Parts: sequence; C-alpha cells; structure tokens
Amino acid sequence: MNAKYDYPKTRAQLNQLIADLTQLHTNLHQIHWYMRGSEFFRLHPLMDEYMDQANDQLDQVAERLIALNGAPYATTHEFLEHTGLPDEKIDFGQFSLAELMQRLVEQYRYLRDQYQKGIEVCDVEKDLPTQDMLNGFKTEVDKNIWMLNAYLNQGPFAGE
Repeated sequence: MNAKYDYPKTRAQLNQLIADLTQLHTNLHQIHWYMRGSEFFRLHPLMDEYMDQANDQLDQVAERLIALNGAPYATTHEFLEHTGLPDEKIDFGQFSLAELMQRLVEQYRYLRDQYQKGIEVCDVEKDLPTQDMLNGFKTEVDKNIWMLNAYLNQGPFAGE
C-alpha cells in the first residue's frame, strides 16, 4: 500500500467503532424487548429507529474500513473483546423507562466520544473522507443525546 494512503490509526478506530456499534445495537434491542411503562408506545418504536441508525452507521464504517484495506471485526468474540460498552443481562422491571433511557444516554456519550477520537485520528492521518463520515455520525449521536436528555427533563449536557 502506498504510504500516502496508509491510515493505521484510522483503521484501528474504525474497528473500535464496529465493536461498539454492534454492542450498541444489541443493547438497544435489549431495551426494545424489556421496556415497560406508560411511555412504551412512544419509546418502543424509537428503539427501532435507533437500531436502524446504528446498523446504517455500522455498515458504512465497515465498508469504509474495507476501502482503506482494513479487515472489520466480524465475530461476537471480537465485538465483545473490543467494545467499551456494557454487555449485561437485564430483566423485566429491573429498570424504569427513565433509567433505561439514562443508561442509553451514557452509551451514546461513549459512542460520541469514540466518534470524536476517530475525527481527531483522521485529522492527524489526513483521511478527510473518513473524517467527514464520522462528523456526520457524531452529529446524529449528539442529537440522540439531546433528545433523550430532553425526555429525561434535562439539558443536552446534563451529567457531564
């Protein structure tokens, strides 16, 4: 590979995002299945939207990694080994809807920070197309954090 187009840190961060987006999707599915409460009819379909968003981002990140001559993680073992997001069993009634949404805000904050790290790595390695993609995804995650915090009657940066 031409050294001019070699982005080792970007590839590593994209694989980190693959692990994290895969785990986020699993966690969203868990919330989707285990939620109960008066806001169920509103929040249940929202989790479908969030899962679709995570899947879209995951596919684009993996395809970009391949375009950069990388090899995306593709096993549950790799995902679990590399993700920074929780992988824990929950039960019905263990968390209120508000608690589930607060946990989701925390996971989105983690993902936002991983996107920011990727943006910075891309800047150093001068991979502007990947940086542009990650900027867009970070914008989507920032909006999710804002909206979930609004649901929780908090400002966009509450708890940070």
